[in-house]
Amino acid sequence: MHIRILFVLLFAPLIATAQSGDVAADPDRLEQRIQKLGEFGTNPEGGVSRVAFSDADIAGRNYIKDLMRAAGLSVRVDTAGNIIGRREGSEEGLPPIMFGSHIDSVPGGGNYDGDVGVIGAIEVAQLMYERGIATRHPIEVVSFTDEEGGLTGSRAMIGHLTDAALDVISHSGMTIRDGIRHVGGDPDRLDLAVRQPGDLKAFVELHIEQGAILYEEEIDIGVVEGIVGIRWWDVTIEGFANHAGTTPMNRRWDAMVTAAELTLAINRIATELPGRQVATVGKIQALPGAPNVIPGEVVLSLEIRDLESAKIQKVFDLIRAEADQISDARSTPIRFHEVDVASPPAPTDDQMRRIIAASADELGMSFRLMPSGAGHDAQDLATIAPTGMIFVPSVDGISHSPREFTSARDMANGASVLLKTVLAIDDGALE
Repeated sequence: MHIRILFVLLFAPLIATAQSGDVAADPDRLEQRIQKLGEFGTNPEGGVSRVAFSDADIAGRNYIKDLMRAAGLSVRVDTAGNIIGRREGSEEGLPPIMFGSHIDSVPGGGNYDGDVGVIGAIEVAQLMYERGIATRHPIEVVSFTDEEGGLTGSRAMIGHLTDAALDVISHSGMTIRDGIRHVGGDPDRLDLAVRQPGDLKAFVELHIEQGAILYEEEIDIGVVEGIVGIRWWDVTIEGFANHAGTTPMNRRWDAMVTAAELTLAINRIATELPGRQVATVGKIQALPGAPNVIPGEVVLSLEIRDLESAKIQKVFDLIRAEADQISDARSTPIRFHEVDVASPPAPTDDQMRRIIAASADELGMSFRLMPSGAGHDAQDLATIAPTGMIFVPSVDGISHSPREFTSARDMANGASVLLKTVLAIDDGALE
């Protein structure tokens, strides 16, 4: 749904233009910094493998700290390992406006997921610094820890990072607990990183869409209406390991065959059920894992996402019911264990949507309301502060891949909208 005319009529007066004037983000500077950040953890395919807590992540974090300082921000690392650059406001006692994202990647990822939000946020702070743009509220630019491993930094910031989550092995090979300590945090004092409702005036996250809607429809800005909830399960299938050459086909309890049937059932259920839900089997392991042994056990992952918690539960219930049928037919028990990294659906704040949309229109950019199919740190911050998200196009909708790409122009568009949004919030557009 294209909504430009509606927001022009209703919400353009919300935008503060006096301070920002014609200030716009610098696409060349954004491109140079994105490419420089991409050098930390670069891989032969042209993307990055800058997983959280790795040496590449630490190098990238140091680069981000340097950029924050150059933008006139005082920099600290909280006990969850989040990097926070702060500039004080002109009026005492006002809560800060926070904006940012993350710089850790998935293994074999791209140069734009998360990075655009952090580099774009620093660009906003630097424009304010260079142009002498004052704010009444303090501003805080944040680079969250380990977003890709389960929203670690933002979950800690809202007080929802559990001991069980801290013991999860991250992509770096460390536990999240050890990883936080490795980047300068203190997992034994996470309470010091917690922000309570009211501690922040607002949170805004700039991010690439990671889908193809904006790119295909040639729309500049996505105004995110909500972030999907995510639930993960480890699924274990018990078969009977036996010799692959001497065991007839009719005398096998093959856990891999059951896993294949279950995977197809998961795909069919999520496809046929009306709505925007998705369900994915993204990881699978057969044990003992030898070519001449019938798998006696298979462990696979199940992830379900939707904007409604009830829909996620419905999809899981349908999958569980079909799993019981497959299990009985194949005599291979199936067990589901929910992993403690779930994130509930998070609608964005209605006023924040209006401010972002009006900011885009003020700058002459096209925009549309849209959901986020990916999880983001904003999903956690929405539980404690008015939260909004700004999407910019991803070429061909490719993400979590070395082929991920967003143009310098689109990055600059997003950062310019972010600047205008922050200034509007500071000027009183958010009640």
